[in-house]
Amino acid sequence: MPEVLHGTGVSPGVAAGPVRTMSGAVPEPPAGRRDTGDTAAERARALAALDTVGADLEERGARAGGEARDVLAAQAMMARDPGLAGVVTDRIDEGLSAPRAVYEAFNTFRAALARAGEYMAARVADLDDIRDRAVAVLLGVAAPGVPDSDEPFVLVARDLAPADTALLDPAKVLAFVTRDGGPTSHTAILARAMGVPAVVACGDCMDLGDGTMVLVDGTSGEVRPDPTEQELAAAQAEAEARAAVLGAGAGPGATADGHRVPLLANIGGPKDIEAALSCGAEGVGLFRTEFLFLGRTTAPSEEEQESVYRAVLEAFPSVVVRTLDAGADKPLGFLPPPDDEPNPALGERGLRLFHTHPGVLTGQLRALARAAEGLDVRLQVMAPMVTDAEETRSFVAACRAAGLSRAGVMIEIPAAALRAGDLAAEADFFSLGTNDLAQYAFAADRQISGLARFQDPWQPALLDLVALAAGAAGAAGKDCGVCGEAAADPALGCVLTGLGVTSLSMSARALPGVRAALAAHTLDQCRKAAEAARRATDADGARTAARAELPGLDPLGL
Repeated sequence: MPEVLHGTGVSPGVAAGPVRTMSGAVPEPPAGRRDTGDTAAERARALAALDTVGADLEERGARAGGEARDVLAAQAMMARDPGLAGVVTDRIDEGLSAPRAVYEAFNTFRAALARAGEYMAARVADLDDIRDRAVAVLLGVAAPGVPDSDEPFVLVARDLAPADTALLDPAKVLAFVTRDGGPTSHTAILARAMGVPAVVACGDCMDLGDGTMVLVDGTSGEVRPDPTEQELAAAQAEAEARAAVLGAGAGPGATADGHRVPLLANIGGPKDIEAALSCGAEGVGLFRTEFLFLGRTTAPSEEEQESVYRAVLEAFPSVVVRTLDAGADKPLGFLPPPDDEPNPALGERGLRLFHTHPGVLTGQLRALARAAEGLDVRLQVMAPMVTDAEETRSFVAACRAAGLSRAGVMIEIPAAALRAGDLAAEADFFSLGTNDLAQYAFAADRQISGLARFQDPWQPALLDLVALAAGAAGAAGKDCGVCGEAAADPALGCVLTGLGVTSLSMSARALPGVRAALAAHTLDQCRKAAEAARRATDADGARTAARAELPGLDPLGL
């Protein structure tokens, strides 16, 4: 075992504790035809198991709330997919047992996803998790899950399914370490939301034995087995000092010389309001509205939408709402899937979905306009997956027709960044979704651990695209925020500010660190850090060069 294991740090912080490894895999059902049994009964048993898994995923999502609810609702839809049920029943009619039929049906879909391009291939892990849960129900065995422990522990796994991660107790789980995953995988997103350190793409972590004491650094990506007492003491002292410094910070986001940078929260619904306010969010920079639409067979009514939107609008002085971002890995049960999409990631996603189903967007915009009536709130509405000026113009017109005064677009497609000047002439503001922008710029899916380096938001090419968009917005006198997880990195928050970004939105728990980093540096230092990062030729070089221009980070432990 190496002295230090290396992965990708995806949720900052330092933690130490004994390893507990995710429980083993569900056994593969025996191959071959069943000897006896009633075909109709086997069909009913298989479909009941799939429905049980779907209901369990939905119930877990409802308890977890926030982003986890969206993720688990999408998984529940996979479990109840009619196409999957049809393949299962076909296999049973051919003579297979219910467990084997489910296993083979999922593997058929698994192979199809793996061939459908990198974006959909990344959902294979989610599909495997649903398969294992359904097979476990049919075999009467325990599904893979988080181990029980009487003491806090560091959870080590090949990967963490959203269904497991969503309900983890942060009082028990000190940190995550996974062999697979990337900076914007479900594991990373949910770890940041929980506020626990996490390292992914750590190739040797499965060799760690249960009970091994490890020191996990969620910033550097280092995992140190059997740390010395001195190393543990130093890590503890650093963590306490950092917590004290960050806890002392409050107030609006600004650089040391007074340049304002509003610090906003990414939320998924009313359940996230309390955490955002407690961490000092000045508003909402990304209100994901998907949770209202996913996992249901009928669209939410405008009245239902209005009620949810108003709860969020009443809590903050400023809210940026992203219209429904569905398609690809987030299908809608109440809309027919697009025809002939061999690569859904490059198909009818986001705003493009509304070209085919315009009534969904029109209803959502009307509900948002009514929700804001009589409130003293700055409501801004933006569309995801916008490509060019024509789409921007169309979306802005739809917002105006619904009575919404501020309409913007997300910059997630390289074409939009490259021609940002054209879009800025039409939109009221930009918001940069760095996760998808990186995915499309580097042709590298966020869920594939082997491509994690291309999802690193420090990649100079990605910073160049950010600079293009921010520069075009600034020249047009328009705001340009960042709502991707890049904004949650304190050092990168300074760099983004130096690139001309006007606001930063992130998971609530990341706000204190970014606030402290900005307050420790002037705007000029942020600009020099941005210039240094863009001169680098790789992500590591960009990170090192930027930090050299940001001396206030080290004393803060950031």
